[in-house]
Amino acid sequence: MSDQSTAEKGTPYNVPHDVPHDLLDVVEAGEVIVSDGPRFLGAWTAKLESLLGLEARGVERVPEHQRLRKVTVGDYLQMTLIWFSSNLTLNNLAIGVLGPTAYYLGMTDSMLLGVFGVIAGSAGTAYISTFGPLSGNRTLVIARYTMGWWPSKLCVALNIVIMLGYGLVDSLLTGQLLSAVSGGSMTVIVGTVIAAVLALLVATVGIKLFHVYERYAFVPQICVLFILIGVAGPYFDTSIQSTGSSAVVSADRMSYFMLSASAPLAWSPAGADFFVYFPPDAKRRWVFLSTLVGLAVGSFFPLLLGVGLACGSLTNPAWAAAYDTSLGALVDEALSPLGVFGKICSVILGLGLIANNVPGQYSAALSFQLLGRWFRYLPRFVWVIIGTVIYTVLACAGRNSFYEIFSDFLALMGYWCVMWVWMTICEELIFRRGDAWYKWEDWNRPDKLPIGLAALAAFCVGWVGAVLSMWEIYFTGPIAKLVGDGIDLGIPVGGSWAVIVYVPLRYLELKYLHR
Repeated sequence: MSDQSTAEKGTPYNVPHDVPHDLLDVVEAGEVIVSDGPRFLGAWTAKLESLLGLEARGVERVPEHQRLRKVTVGDYLQMTLIWFSSNLTLNNLAIGVLGPTAYYLGMTDSMLLGVFGVIAGSAGTAYISTFGPLSGNRTLVIARYTMGWWPSKLCVALNIVIMLGYGLVDSLLTGQLLSAVSGGSMTVIVGTVIAAVLALLVATVGIKLFHVYERYAFVPQICVLFILIGVAGPYFDTSIQSTGSSAVVSADRMSYFMLSASAPLAWSPAGADFFVYFPPDAKRRWVFLSTLVGLAVGSFFPLLLGVGLACGSLTNPAWAAAYDTSLGALVDEALSPLGVFGKICSVILGLGLIANNVPGQYSAALSFQLLGRWFRYLPRFVWVIIGTVIYTVLACAGRNSFYEIFSDFLALMGYWCVMWVWMTICEELIFRRGDAWYKWEDWNRPDKLPIGLAALAAFCVGWVGAVLSMWEIYFTGPIAKLVGDGIDLGIPVGGSWAVIVYVPLRYLELKYLHR
């Protein structure tokens, strides 16, 4: 680890490249030393990381001279593939299943709302991802420039919840599918542990293996998903319609749209983490589009399949019985006409969730380091291990409540992410007036960053709006009760209330506190 003062010394290290992705060679090119922790711990960590080939850099900024000189078309393609591979997985298929089964929407409504919801949520993450090359800072270091030094730690803690929650969902879904394939001879717990350990191996090594893994992880997934379409497609019941009164259907449509947006939006606190080794002159619009296309297409392709499987399970008794067991059992049943080959396809889909789990655990480890100075003394790979243990234990404990955990978790995470993203947009466009007004080298200097009173107040008010507008199993807010049986407006209400409060308070904060 290094402070910005040490990182900017020495001979510049700019690496041109003739083929895509050679930017990975600069990951460990710069000095990476512990400047504010115990020397013995820093020396031990450096030796261990070097011996094992692990990424040594944690939350420290990557200075410009340690990044690539230019970006090629292949590098933008790599950005797209990261998000495409990470989201072409069964957890997004689970979101599709919820449309007809939890919100009682028809096939057409579920597919249209799911696709446009995913695109809307992906736009927020795509915007945040553009700060990676601009700043060289990790995502929640960038949050300090909007939220301030201390309030930004709220975002850090919430991101840990998001990413460990993704780990829980991914590993549990893998465990369900492996258990279904084995006919119950392998328990869900064993399958969950296997998935967690495999994700741990990739996330521990760091960003170099992560980039390589995600470059190819989508290939077997997309092949099997097309096989699933061919086998299960004839059983999709296209006649399923949305049920309920006009008000109820309208509320369910909006709620499902917001749920679909929550999944890609929940990646926003990690959006810039994977792009910090790209140079600052990377075209911002292309970083945005690369992320948007990869994240949106990767997410809504399995979502559409999930909608089809859900509609089929409403009229196919065999599918309905499998779905009563688990989503993994439903997928295995849909592939059952292929016999042994179908079992192999199910295993591939289950293990494919590792591609979704790895970036989450990588980001969670960085967030642990941002909780405080003492947390930085433990290297990134140690926090990966700690995070994996936490979510694996929770997944095994909650294995019988998968959908309750999944739907409630997604909605809550979308609430705070939209507040932070919208406040960041306001900060840049109104108060910073573009990237030129940011001083990225001050990332670790509390006296140079906003105090964060305006952001903290706006964040709290936004949460009040979200709670008043939320529609969950355990609570329905008074605003949410106004339409149908309940409508989830936590994302738009929470985000808009936060912005309405943030803009005038931030103006006053700059005027009187000058930070």
